[in-house]
Amino acid sequence: MPPHEDQPQWPSDDSDASVAEGSGDGGATAQLPVSPAEPAWPQEPPHESPPESSPTSSAQESAESGESTQAIQVSSSAESGEATQAIQVPPSTESAEPGEATQGIQVSSSARPPQATQQPTESAESSEATQAIRLPMPESPPEQKTVFVPRPSPAPTPAQQFQAPAAPRAPQPVMPAPPAQIPPVPSQPIPGASSAPAPPMRIEPGDGPRPAESGGGEPATETPVPEPDQAAPRRKRRPLLVGGLALVLVIVVGVALAMPYVSNRLGLPWAPNRPKGDSPQPASVVLSLHGPDASAPTPTNSGVSAALSGLAGNSALGTFTGIVIDPATNSVLWDHNSSQLLTPASVTKVLTSSAALLKVDHGLQLSTKVVAGSTPDTAVLVAGGDLTLSSLPAGKENLYPGAAHLDDLVAQVKRASGGQIKKVQIDLSAFTGPTTGPGWDPTDAPSTYAAPMVPAMLDGGRSNPIDDHSMRAANPALTLLQTFAQRLGASVASTSTTTAPRGAKVLGEVRSAPLTELVDAALQLSDNDLAEVIGRQTAIATGKPASFSGGTEATMEVLAQNGFDVSSVSISDNSGLSTANKVPARLLAQLLAVAAAPDGKDPRTAKLRPLLEGLPVAGGSGTLSDRYTDGAAALGKGWVRAKTGTISSMGVNTLAGVVLDKDGRVLVFALMSNRSNTDTGRQSLDAVAAALRGCGCR
Repeated sequence: MPPHEDQPQWPSDDSDASVAEGSGDGGATAQLPVSPAEPAWPQEPPHESPPESSPTSSAQESAESGESTQAIQVSSSAESGEATQAIQVPPSTESAEPGEATQGIQVSSSARPPQATQQPTESAESSEATQAIRLPMPESPPEQKTVFVPRPSPAPTPAQQFQAPAAPRAPQPVMPAPPAQIPPVPSQPIPGASSAPAPPMRIEPGDGPRPAESGGGEPATETPVPEPDQAAPRRKRRPLLVGGLALVLVIVVGVALAMPYVSNRLGLPWAPNRPKGDSPQPASVVLSLHGPDASAPTPTNSGVSAALSGLAGNSALGTFTGIVIDPATNSVLWDHNSSQLLTPASVTKVLTSSAALLKVDHGLQLSTKVVAGSTPDTAVLVAGGDLTLSSLPAGKENLYPGAAHLDDLVAQVKRASGGQIKKVQIDLSAFTGPTTGPGWDPTDAPSTYAAPMVPAMLDGGRSNPIDDHSMRAANPALTLLQTFAQRLGASVASTSTTTAPRGAKVLGEVRSAPLTELVDAALQLSDNDLAEVIGRQTAIATGKPASFSGGTEATMEVLAQNGFDVSSVSISDNSGLSTANKVPARLLAQLLAVAAAPDGKDPRTAKLRPLLEGLPVAGGSGTLSDRYTDGAAALGKGWVRAKTGTISSMGVNTLAGVVLDKDGRVLVFALMSNRSNTDTGRQSLDAVAAALRGCGCR
């Protein structure tokens, strides 16, 4: 069959080498993988095809590795001198990705009639089309020689681009694909017909053409070139991963900095608490109240006598004694029968508090605890003398600031026992002796101002925890036990009192405010039961029984040990309810003078200073809140601080405290009146103290 007139001609610079040497009746075989859409010459740097593979195999391997090889092979018979020339041309830039095509043209001469076979093949990776036209060669095995010629990197001209023939052809039998083998490459290239022999050239990725290595008579073996594109995805993913992590970090930091707590702590511009403007300048402050002036003029005896002589002679005072002392110099400025023994009433609490402050640790707290009883379902409330225990819920206070709460104790016991307690008892062994003191009137306890003395009470035994004048309980210990049992979900045992087993497991415990605050409450409220508790703490500290007698003995002993003259003093209780107590005004003034002395002058001052804090303020607090409101006494409102004492049945009115005179000098006074009218007697005492405030007394 003669060659087709539309047989495509291979556009090559070496066309004379492949065509001129062919026989006249022979034809050329062109095997070109051509992309169906845009066949074009490759422009990327070429990769050398492995030496021992067929054109078809080379095309498939190039498709997988991203390489593309173009080869032109010209064969000649030994008899006719036909030559075979292979040209490896760099691939097109449009086939950079895997699946690129391999183009090969094989031209051979043969005496047999030419027969063209066209076999389209499709690459597994890129679905590109391959067109092969084969013309048979003579039966004698041709001598094949291969030469590698570099192709220029610029894009081919339109004349160089290959286009499949458009003219129709007669149906041709489909030939099987050639085996994936390439004839071995001879070591010596065969030059073209019209050019000098070209040295073997090898084109590798990323490099320009360079001469191939010659190895004598053996075929050149190409070292496999690593496939750089296989690592590209990992290199591409790494920047994406780093960028993603950086973005997440920026978001996390941004969210954290936007949080108000962080921005406030760092003082960031968007912080909610950042000042909206400049910090204001501190305002000047002028103090309206001043402490005692050490350089203030010293009152004179005559000046004080002149100020007080008329007031002290008022018949409304009955039997009257008094004394005024300058604590800065410890000198007596005025004395009116101050050594005479009179009934002090509640001013006795000044002695009781002074002895406790001198002997007992100021941080002492009284305990109320619950321990396991004799049976697993029994608990014993062990009273420790704290009668300030509050019945109010947490967050609310009774008349005793800082008091412990019964609910807290109940919660502790429930947790510790697992709710197994069914019966409760109480241990009252902390105090001994009678529950009322010598010289008490039978109506004193219970009353609105006292309850029988036991070491356990709720709210000081009051029926109303916030009303100081409410009725006290006749049996405050039993009231506490019943309330405790009810809140615990238990009942009071048939034998309500007992002694707790030694070393019993503690199920719960609460503590009172410190001693200094208990003293403050006792003086402010003139709390008789609390004063008795404080006296018993002095007794315990000195090793005496916690009873009325033990408390009074300990008080006198401690005062005597600290240099105070108590030789003529007689007290039967620590609260002052007893009418049998006899105390001179001088002793009361001496205790207050030490408490008010300048710092560092007397070592006892530091211990007794809390005594002044508990003294009621005239017209402002405690038992003086409703006094000094009118008349001559109004001059002392807010300037006088004193402890009061009253027994109406005996006409007893007493007042002992401190006052700041108009020159800023602190003066200590003690005034006692017996057999006087309660109302007129109080007013007369208040007028005397107010006079000290109004005078310079010089």
